[in-house]
Amino acid sequence: MSHATYNKVWTDAQEALNILLQREREDKSLKPEQDRVTTFKTLATSYIKYVQIFRNLETAYDQIVHPQKRLVIRQVLEGVMGRILELKNDMVTLENSEYHYFDDILQDLKLPPEHIEIPIPRYFIKEKLKALQEREKFLTQILFHAGLQTQKPVKSMAFEEAIKTIQVAERARQGRLRATFMKQIYLEEKRERQAKLQGRTGPNPDDAATCIQKIWRGYIQCKKTEKIGEEEMIFLGMCPPPHFQTASTSLLHAREVNALRGEVQERHEEEYQKALVYIKDRLKEIEGLDIKETLQDQIRQCFIECRHIVGKFSDYPTEEAGGSTATFSQKTPEQVAAELAAKEEAALQKKSKKGKKEKEEKGKEKKKGEKKQKTEKKVKGEEEGWKMAPSNFLSIMEEGSSQYKAIWKNRDEGWNFPQERDPELIKEEKREEVEEEIRVQVDELMRQELKNLKLVVDKEKSDEQKKGKKSEKKKGKTRKKNSRTDKDLTPNRTIDSLYKELAEQGLLIRAKTVNLSDYVGEYSYLGTALRQVDVEPMPSLSDVRQLIALYGILPLGSQAVHEKAPLVKAMLLAGPAGVGKKMLVHAICTETGANLFDLSASNIAGKYPGKNGLQMMLHMVFKVAKLLQPSVLWIGDTEKTFYKKVPKAEKEMDPKRLQKILPKFLKALKAEDRVLLVGTTERPFDADLRPFCKVYQKIILIPRPDYASRFVLWKHIILQNGGILTKSLNISCLAKLSDGFTQGHILQAVQTVLSERRILQMTKKPLRAVEFMTSLARQDPVYKEEEETFKAWYAKTPLGKARIKALAESEEAGKEKGKGKAKGKKEASKDKKKK
Repeated sequence: MSHATYNKVWTDAQEALNILLQREREDKSLKPEQDRVTTFKTLATSYIKYVQIFRNLETAYDQIVHPQKRLVIRQVLEGVMGRILELKNDMVTLENSEYHYFDDILQDLKLPPEHIEIPIPRYFIKEKLKALQEREKFLTQILFHAGLQTQKPVKSMAFEEAIKTIQVAERARQGRLRATFMKQIYLEEKRERQAKLQGRTGPNPDDAATCIQKIWRGYIQCKKTEKIGEEEMIFLGMCPPPHFQTASTSLLHAREVNALRGEVQERHEEEYQKALVYIKDRLKEIEGLDIKETLQDQIRQCFIECRHIVGKFSDYPTEEAGGSTATFSQKTPEQVAAELAAKEEAALQKKSKKGKKEKEEKGKEKKKGEKKQKTEKKVKGEEEGWKMAPSNFLSIMEEGSSQYKAIWKNRDEGWNFPQERDPELIKEEKREEVEEEIRVQVDELMRQELKNLKLVVDKEKSDEQKKGKKSEKKKGKTRKKNSRTDKDLTPNRTIDSLYKELAEQGLLIRAKTVNLSDYVGEYSYLGTALRQVDVEPMPSLSDVRQLIALYGILPLGSQAVHEKAPLVKAMLLAGPAGVGKKMLVHAICTETGANLFDLSASNIAGKYPGKNGLQMMLHMVFKVAKLLQPSVLWIGDTEKTFYKKVPKAEKEMDPKRLQKILPKFLKALKAEDRVLLVGTTERPFDADLRPFCKVYQKIILIPRPDYASRFVLWKHIILQNGGILTKSLNISCLAKLSDGFTQGHILQAVQTVLSERRILQMTKKPLRAVEFMTSLARQDPVYKEEEETFKAWYAKTPLGKARIKALAESEEAGKEKGKGKAKGKKEASKDKKKK
């Protein structure tokens, strides 16, 4: 597509965003909403619209080649991502559930479920691709030298042996061809001999022609009927079109254009960075002296006017206060004098405040009692109504929108067809930077000039001479680091040496290249209908994929989003074996370019023994994870770390090593540290629930796939493993019969059937559903009892308890309303009888 097309996509996204921002400003002034259903609908509608804007902005940022436009889009894009995470957090607190269903809202907005799929921004990987490739090479070298990764040996072959192999293959091929040719000759001669022996004459030519016509016409009619049936099935959407699997030429051409756009983006970005330096230097050369002189004249004039009004020269502001920027250049002398007087009064007030500190400490105990009352009031307020929480990203989005309106909305770009940098905009931006740099130099000169004026005119000593040795005696109090987690236990070691040691110890591992889109699953269309009947639906695989994108990928991929969005430090993936928990961990690393650390109980057993060794291990892991962020810390079979009772067979392994120390290190993580702890478990009910839920603030329950997801999975896995989908293969039958089986079971069944020999036979012998049943029947499915145990365990978690409590309260409220209506009807009937 052209530049104009993607500019139009950006314009449409900005207009939709402006409407949403206007609505959010209006919502602030509204009263709290009492009805939870309407509140959820407003939140969900805003969430869906922000997701649509996010999709358009991501496309525009990925394809627009103008470097200055991309800076504005990037700012708005990060603001929209953060706002989506805030709205998701609000919906979770409102509904007490991680999973939400928007069937009715999508129907009202006339949108398909694909439009609320969270896209993964491509710039997460694209902008640091070279660094990731270098890191991958470094890790490969470390693993190879440590003997943890072996390269496949390449068999060498002598030249004469290679010729003999080729000759044998060629002679065999010629022999096979000759054998088929001789067989045909032999069959023809045999027919001729049989005809001579029987002595039969051939049939009448007319009868033979009629017979041939009859058979041919029947064959043609059958083909026509089959074709009509196929066209009807394709029209109804029950069969894919004939060229559905093959990529069209237009798609291939679009991919080539996208690749070229990426190259143009890189080239324009390099030119833009060079232009920033060049234009700044030119501005210093041409306009630097004039700016310096005008600033000095302004400040001198201000000196004179201040002395004329106040009677003496005022003090020059320090560098921390902003120098002449905040005072002289933009304010009148009267304002300057008033500010200086206010500062003197503030200094006197500070002294009087010191005596009040003791009184404040006494009043703290009273405040504790008031806090309890406030919390009770908050609960009552929630019952009375709900109001949208303040956002950290609205100001970012508004700033980006204002830049778009001021600069790009009505800008004439007829001269800039290749969409290169705009030098006028760079001049405006860099002129301010040059002024600031020159202002710092001018401040130093004018500060010295003011000292000289004070000595000569007012005969005052400088502040430094007055203070004398007093300033030397003052020493800043240094805070002691109380916790051991704050100490740097490896101050003299480089990050490369720590990285190498962790890789050699097997704590830093290579993540498999898996995209989140490979986690295939269909959207659940019955969620809202079931919740309206007070039945909690099982989430679909599409819902799980959305949560991984929201809690794992978006915050780790963007520093600005991670710092201001609701902080998620740890996430638990719980579900039966084979549902794709490890795959999702690797997908998070692949989509964000994160390092993967394996802290599973089985992996750290015997490594860094003792308390000091464990402290050192976690210190190294968290230090490398922070410095080379984003990073993912993975604990497989995490229930072992929080065992209720350690089994005898695992006591030597000491699986509970991390239970006490891990929360301390997690607590030390700050908003600027893009580090995520991800735990996976097949048996969460074996763990002690309280410490388990304290560590993992987000718990995602992954179910076995439903019918729609299984239908999509069978197709995807068969095609991925080299299979061909034909009419003889009934996918719907496979999806029904595989109820209770997970993605891992289906993958194993497909890989067992589709061997190399079977793939070669596929053209003559198409696949049938029966072939997969034997390998599937050998595996144990996930029974309903196991699924119920997972549901019962999840109901004991904090969010599960809150959900049950909220449902119980809503039921009680409904009963009370029903009783009130019944009483009203009875009283009305009594009044009628009296009349």
